[in-house]
This record gives sequence, C-alpha cells and structure tokens, in this order.
Amino acid sequence: MLFNSYTFLLYFLPTVWAVTMLLRRYATEQLTLPWLVAASLFFYGWWNPRYLLLILLSMGINYALAGMILQRRGSVALLTVGILVNLGLLGWFKYALFVGHTLNQLLHSSWSLPQIVLPLAISFFTFQQIAYLVDCHRQQVDVHNPLHYMLFVTFFPQLIAGPIVHHKEMMGQFRGAEALRPSATDLYVGLTIFIIGLGKKVLIADTLAPHADVIFNQAEAGGALSLVEAWLGVLAYTGQIYFDFSGYSDMAIGLGRLFGIHLPLNFNSPYKAHSIIEFWRRWHMTLSRFLRDYLYIPLGGGHCAPWRRYTNLMLTMLLGGLWHGAGWTFMVWGLLHGTYLMINHAWQHVGTKRFTLHPWFAVGLTFMAVVVGWVFFRATSFAGASHLLAAMFGLHGVTLPATLAPWLPHWSWLNYTGIAPHGLLNHTTAIAQVGMALLAAWVLPNTYQMMRQHVAPELANQLSHSQASFQGLLWRPTARWGIYTGLILAGVLLSLQQVSAFLYFQF
Repeated sequence: MLFNSYTFLLYFLPTVWAVTMLLRRYATEQLTLPWLVAASLFFYGWWNPRYLLLILLSMGINYALAGMILQRRGSVALLTVGILVNLGLLGWFKYALFVGHTLNQLLHSSWSLPQIVLPLAISFFTFQQIAYLVDCHRQQVDVHNPLHYMLFVTFFPQLIAGPIVHHKEMMGQFRGAEALRPSATDLYVGLTIFIIGLGKKVLIADTLAPHADVIFNQAEAGGALSLVEAWLGVLAYTGQIYFDFSGYSDMAIGLGRLFGIHLPLNFNSPYKAHSIIEFWRRWHMTLSRFLRDYLYIPLGGGHCAPWRRYTNLMLTMLLGGLWHGAGWTFMVWGLLHGTYLMINHAWQHVGTKRFTLHPWFAVGLTFMAVVVGWVFFRATSFAGASHLLAAMFGLHGVTLPATLAPWLPHWSWLNYTGIAPHGLLNHTTAIAQVGMALLAAWVLPNTYQMMRQHVAPELANQLSHSQASFQGLLWRPTARWGIYTGLILAGVLLSLQQVSAFLYFQF
C-alpha cells in the first residue's frame, strides 16, 4: 500500500489511527500493541499476502535467536547463525538471480534459474534485525518483549523504506502510560510534515520523473542524445530521487508523530553538502549510521593504518551499493562513492592544510560528483550509462533544444557550427521544473528546519544567514499555515489519478 494512494489516505490511515486512539483511551497497552502490529502486517500484506509468512518467519527466527543470545550472554556462535540466516534469506531473494546470470556469462553456461520476486522491504527489515542481534550480543538490549519486537520491525510508517531504526529509539516509546498518546502538538506537527512530504512526492518528484524516464530509456536504446538533453535527463533524475526520498522520509516521520512516535531524521538537505563525507551524513542518514556502526567500525573504522582505513571505506561503500540493488551498475555506484570518500579523506588529511575551497565551489563540486554517480544508479546497463555519460560530456554533439529556437533571433548561424535544433523533451517545461526543484533544494530551508522548534532544534544551527532570513517559512500553528498545507493537500488529491511507487521501494 502506498502512502500516496486514495486507499491509504482515505481508508487505511483514518481507520488505524482512530481505532488506535480509542483502544489507547479505553483499553490497555496489551490490546493497542497487537492492533497496531496487525494493522502494520495488513499494510505489508496489501502488496502480496504470500510474503506475510516470510516476514513472520523472519521475525520469529530472529526473536528466538535474540532470546537465546541474551540468555547465553552474547554467544558468538548464535550471533553467527543469526547473521547467516538473515544474509542467506536476503541473498536468495535479492541476489540469487544476479549471481546465477553472472555465473552463466562467465562460464558460458545456461543454467535455468527460478523466477524470484523480491519481497517488499526485505533489505530494511533484514538490516534492522541483524542490528538487533548484534546489540543482543553486545548486551545492549534491556527489554526483550515479543509485542515490542514485532512493532519495532513492522511499524508501518517506517517498514517499507526506512528510516532504519534502532531498538533503543523505538522500544521505549511502546511502553508506559504516555505511549501511543500523541499530544495536540504531535498531531499538528505530524499532519503538516506528512502533507509536505506528500507534496514533495506527488507535486515535484512525480513531475520530474517523465523527463528522466525519456532520456534514460533513450540512452538504454542507444538512441541519439544531445548534450543539453542528457544533462536535463540526469538533472531531472537528480531532482526526482531527492524529492521522492525526502518526501517519503517526511511522510514516515509525520505518520509516526500522528501516533506519538518520534522516528529519527533520515534526510537533511544533502545537496547542500560541502563534501562527500558531509553528503553521506545527510543522505539516508540511518542507513549511513547502520553501515558505520555495524560494518565500518567492526572492520576497524578510522582507528587503523591509512591503507586499512581506505580499504574499509571502499568495502563499506561497495556493500552499500550492493544493498541498493543486485547489479553491477550499483556496484560501480558504490565504487564511485568509495573512491570519492577516499579522496575526500585524503584531502582532509593533506589538502586542507594548504588550500580552502570556496563554499559555493565545494557544494558545486560535491553535487557534480553525486550527479555522475546517479547515472550508474539509475541506468539499467553499463551500455546505457556509458552512452549517457558520453552525451553529457559532448561526445555526441552539442545540439541545442529546438524549443529554444524562437528565443534565438539568429538561430540559423548555429547550423554552421554543427549545432542543430533537436528535441526529445519539452525543454521549456523541463528546464523550468528541474531548475525550480534544484533551486528549492539548494536555497530553501528543509522541512525540519522550518519546524525546528518541534522536530529538530539542532538543525537550526545549520541554517546559513540567507536561509535564516526565511522567517516567514518558520512553521507555526496558525491559520496561514493551515491554508498552505490545505492547498498542498488539495493539489495532491487532485493529482493522484496515477499513483507511482517510491523509488526506494525497489531496494
């Protein structure tokens, strides 16, 4: 079930919220928690009921293993079994076909591979449960309760695409007299964040998607691509994935607040980052935290010889790339970011002692590195990615958009330079939509900065002087903000004829 669907907005959410509030008011925690777990499982099973058995089996095995690890005070053998079971499950559903096809190509064989459907959210709930087992091994789990555990794994606002939550952030919020009792502020804030996120997804990301799809499909087909079109397509995807994931993260946090649950921040204006290191502290923050705490640091982290630290960085990013998808293009994306991080760390060690980059140049350089990475992330083959990159660097000619001809009074002389009108897109629309989206990502405060008094006061310190001047965007429970959010919601409801899935659903 999608957050941006009529089914969710008009039926599922109102019903689940109302029953939860009634149970919390007139019944006990022992009835409220099972109801919310059942609702979350219904939400998950709406996609494909057959995979309910898989997530229930995964939770049952992990809960039992966690209990045994706690009883035996950190058994390494049981932890190893648990990690292998989880990785085995993830490996079969997510990577079996990829490995099989790769072996067939290497060995020139023709092994028949079964059709495997990737279960929704398997990467998210698997990582979350591995972290729980490791924390049990480290004796960092205080309460091991089956209902709390099931809700920790399945809570529907974060089940499908994160944030990847830590048990300490969640379990404590499920118990006690005030658990699942949202305050009036929680309701105002949660609803506003949810609607802003919905607007980002439906009104911005989904309008950029067609521009990106046309260009990436053309690249995969090996068709003609001009420099301007290639950049427009890649920048459209750059904006699409930004507002798609930012929108989902907002909606997850907003939904959590409607139930009185505070989910961790997962997205903090990553295109404003001054370096790749900072980018990864702002993009998918909880995945970066998981990779740091449960992979990079156990490998030795930064407290080892430089060559070992760089190796750890590269391994972490390669596995991060593979986590996003079973394909060599994702591996190259991880390899690129691993290389970026190695260069960034080396620059911090040596370069910054002599040179200081202008902040705008640093942001632009980081952004361009990320954009090149998105080409491999979005392309479905190396051929498509290479074709698109070649066009971006002018290797397929510098063809100006035909729609710009009326604006250029001496257009004809361009023919003598080899530049001719050509167009796959409505360039005027594409340029306007991509330009406004990226400008908003760079210039405006993000959702949490606008609502910093109620969500993340620490983010106020990250506002630049110019952004801090946007005082009119500071959220307040006023009629004016009610009108703003009402207009966004109306625009969304009128635009939901074609519901599109979130990009992170495929991971």
